[in-house]
Amino acid sequence: MKNLMNFNNTKGFAFALACLVIGQVELKAQDKAPMMVPETEDDFYKMISLPVPEDVILEVGGMATLPDGSLAICTRRGEVWIVSSPSISGSEKPVYKKFASGLHEPLGLAYKDGDIYVTQRSELTRLSDTDGDGQADVYDKIYSWPLSGNYHEYSYGPTFLPNGNMLVTLNVGWSNSLGHGVSLVPWRGWALEITPDGEMIPFAAGMRSPAGYGMNSEGDFFYTENQGDWVGSGRISHVEKGDFLGNAESLEWSDLPGSPVTLKKEDIPNTGEPMYDVAQRVPGLKAPAIWLPHGILGISTSGFLNDNTEGKFGPFANQVFVGDQGQSNIARVDFEKINGVYQGVVFPFREGFSSGILRMVWGNDASMFVGMTSRGWSSTGKELFSLQRLVWTGRMPFEMKTIKSKPDGFEIEFTEPVDKELAKDPANYQVTGFTYKYQAQYGSPVINNAPCDIIGVVVSEDGMKARLLVDNLRLGYIHEIKAEGVKSTEGKPLLHNVGYYTLNNFGAGEKIDQAPFLAARHEHEMMMKAAADSAAKAQADAEAKAKAAEAKKQAAATTPAAPKLAKNTTTMPAAWDGKADVTINMGTKPGLKFDPAQVQVKAGSKVKLVFQNVDDMLHNFVIVMPGTAIEVGEAAMKLGLEGQQKDYIPNTSKVLVNTKLLQPSESATIYFIAPTEPGEYTYVCTVPGHFYTMQGILKVVK
Repeated sequence: MKNLMNFNNTKGFAFALACLVIGQVELKAQDKAPMMVPETEDDFYKMISLPVPEDVILEVGGMATLPDGSLAICTRRGEVWIVSSPSISGSEKPVYKKFASGLHEPLGLAYKDGDIYVTQRSELTRLSDTDGDGQADVYDKIYSWPLSGNYHEYSYGPTFLPNGNMLVTLNVGWSNSLGHGVSLVPWRGWALEITPDGEMIPFAAGMRSPAGYGMNSEGDFFYTENQGDWVGSGRISHVEKGDFLGNAESLEWSDLPGSPVTLKKEDIPNTGEPMYDVAQRVPGLKAPAIWLPHGILGISTSGFLNDNTEGKFGPFANQVFVGDQGQSNIARVDFEKINGVYQGVVFPFREGFSSGILRMVWGNDASMFVGMTSRGWSSTGKELFSLQRLVWTGRMPFEMKTIKSKPDGFEIEFTEPVDKELAKDPANYQVTGFTYKYQAQYGSPVINNAPCDIIGVVVSEDGMKARLLVDNLRLGYIHEIKAEGVKSTEGKPLLHNVGYYTLNNFGAGEKIDQAPFLAARHEHEMMMKAAADSAAKAQADAEAKAKAAEAKKQAAATTPAAPKLAKNTTTMPAAWDGKADVTINMGTKPGLKFDPAQVQVKAGSKVKLVFQNVDDMLHNFVIVMPGTAIEVGEAAMKLGLEGQQKDYIPNTSKVLVNTKLLQPSESATIYFIAPTEPGEYTYVCTVPGHFYTMQGILKVVK
């Protein structure tokens, strides 16, 4: 300050002092300015893990909320536990009390009128506590069904119907030798209606692995299905009495007394056409209400939970939450019924659960309790089992609340007003139609995928809706609808910017006049063409120069590079003279494991590898650079709709060697040169959800 006072020019001093003060004020303002941090799922829905006693193996098979807010939970170990005060927090812990034991892998539980009902592998059982000591003293068999002993014969339920009867759903078995599901005993692959007195009424057929089940807000029954034979991807189907839902193996029993289904196995064409198309000419075959794209919104569809909390869990009242066992996440579904047929949209909702989700129920406080297990059914969540609580924080997420079908496209409704200028620009959206094969072979790649032309967008006055005028929509197809460029009036991006709409019927209402949009587009296209022509000429000139330079460089080269083997070489190279240095026989084990888990080869050796997929799901075999298995697996997930078409092999130098994607019971042989640099390389299955667990070590030594 003393030096400033010595300025001869007092105006210069005043100016310098003012700059100093203003600079300090600006710095303080910057310190106080809030940083724009991207919002995450955790900002809106918090996960709380419930402590489980060390002596309780809580591999959740079924859950129900009791009138006092306690949870009744059955486990795959054959026990039923009552968890009291599950919503307490802080240092307090819920109390666990064993209610029943000795059951055979119960995978469903319901409560009614003071009793607990469980579905074991072979029977529906009512558990009663007649003396009030908190433990079941009566195990009452209501109805039993046959078992063959096949490990895949899981049983689920019950769901209570309005008439007081119950529905149970039964898995088909699995044959490793045949490589597909089998219904070895009556009613495998069926839903059965059972009265409280033990009368059984066959209800519907065509199920493969009906792990999830429940009612929507209209009181209609749905079940969730897993990818497999006759099931191209995970899906949700509306089930009515007499329906055939797709899996032909269950029709082995359609001629038994009481069957409401008349179709036979030979009536079902195995052509690989879309299921919707086949259903148009096969009376009785019912296409699903909603498809969940495999590897994008899960790999093992599970629990089904209708939001009946009346808005206490956020802005999604009367929508449905669907769990996924393999990817440990929950998707959000909104149905609409058009011409008597269900269809609708599915969105990502919440990921990061600690084990494989099987069941979800509402607590008395409108929080969601999520029960999990991963034994034998490995999941991205690393825990063997878990019980977590999902709580809405009260903050409003900026989401696509729903998507509805219109006669000329789709209407997106948002949870908050959008920036209208951004929302009305078609360039900020993308629509792609695709479907799956309906076939006896396991699963399906995405087929017939093609972009849909967005002609124009009309935004509502309040900014809460955007009407997309879309050309070349196809009935029976799933439509991926992205809104990556849309933001709220506050500048927030969508928390999840994609939804998948299954279009079984076009929505009602008036069409919007397309003429103004087409005229504006034509003018824009003419301007863009002129700019593109100029850019193309410049690009062509640059490429010509580059080619000339490359040709000159190659002409100067004297020693040609040694040929490299392709990453997926399936025939022995001629230079090997009919012999490899080492042959590796690689297989699979239950629980997403390779067998063997480690192999050793010499650096630079010639390797023949035979991979036999003896599992009941799709796998590949990929050798990657050390420490990159998760990175490569996540890149495979980002392939999106093209994932299965590309065998879940991303285009990256981190991938050294790979097989194709193998069907169950299929084998493949590949040839490769072992890395010349010693070290521990990872082999991994890059199928979404598998790569977190299914890994082994290729040890390369000198």
